Amino acid sequence: MIVRILGEGQFDVPDDKVETLNELDRAVESAVETGDADAFTRALGSLLAGVRASAVPHEAGTLDSSDLILPPADASLEEVRDLLSGDGLIPG
Repeated sequence: MIVRILGEGQFDVPDDKVETLNELDRAVESAVETGDADAFTRALGSLLAGVRASAVPHEAGTLDSSDLILPPADASLEEVRDLLSGDGLIPG
């Protein structure tokens, strides 16, 4: 799976790491639903760190489309609320 973190680039995430990232995504979604800005900041930071830790940077210069796009670390709760679908930031 190719994941883009806005402002950072693309990462190749192995299939066996997607469920772990979904757990981190659920924490982001929960914080957005409750409007808890502090929990949101922590959860989004953990999700982005999880992508960076479990993935390798996608080859620079390729024109491959991303399977999903994540907001940057400095995204606001309101901005992410607008991005969320019924499946969170990471579908599945």
